[in-house]
Amino acid sequence: MDVYEAVTSRRAVRGFIDRPVPREVLERVLSAAAWAPSGSNLQPWHVYVLTGRPLGELKELAGGRVTARDPWDEREYEMYPPTLKSPYRERRSAFGAERYSALGIAHEDWEARQRAASANWKCFGAPAALFCYIDRGLGRPQWSDLGMYLQTVMLLLRAEGLHSCPQMAWSVYRKTVAEVLSPPDDLILFCGMSIGFEDIAVPYTRTGRALLDETVTFVDD
Repeated sequence: MDVYEAVTSRRAVRGFIDRPVPREVLERVLSAAAWAPSGSNLQPWHVYVLTGRPLGELKELAGGRVTARDPWDEREYEMYPPTLKSPYRERRSAFGAERYSALGIAHEDWEARQRAASANWKCFGAPAALFCYIDRGLGRPQWSDLGMYLQTVMLLLRAEGLHSCPQMAWSVYRKTVAEVLSPPDDLILFCGMSIGFEDIAVPYTRTGRALLDETVTFVDD
C-alpha cells in the first residue's frame, strides 16, 4: 500500500471484529511512528497500549458508568470552542447527520444517538486500543505534535491492513482510564484510539472533504 492509498483509505472505523492484533505488528507500527516530527524533537507523546484482559477491564468499567448514567469527568482541555463559526459549524453538523443516517437513527431520536455514542467506550469492539497522553506543562505546539504522531500511527496501521478510530471521547472518562493505567499526575489524556480489523457489516457513510479552494490558497506569479 503506497502513501496515497493509506491516506485516502484511512477513516474512523466504528466497528471491528474480534480478531486479535499481533503484538509484533503493534510494536512495528509504534517503533516506526516514533519518527514522526516534533518541534525540537521533544517527542511529547506518552502512549499506553491495551489488549486482552486490561482492555476488557477498561471496557467493563466504562460500560458500568454508561449503565449507571454516571456524569462525565470534567475535560482537561476544550474539545471544541463553545460557539463554532461557519464553515466549521456546518461541517460538524453534516458529519453528525451523515453518521447517524448511516445507522438509521433519526435526528430527533436522542436516546438512540446516545446508545450509538456509548459504543465509544466499548472501543467499537476493537481488540486493541492506545491512549495518548501529554505533559500538562507543554503548550499548543506540542499538542499539534501529538496530531502528527497519531496521524503517522494511523497511516502505518493502514499499511498493515488495519483500521483505527481516534477518540477524544475518552477524555470524559479519563478517571476510568486512569484506574486501569495509573498514569503520572503530570499527564493529561488527549485521546484514545481503537485499533483492529474492520467489521465490514457495520454500515457507514464516508464523510466528504471540502474542495481544495476552500482550504488552500496558492500564491504564485
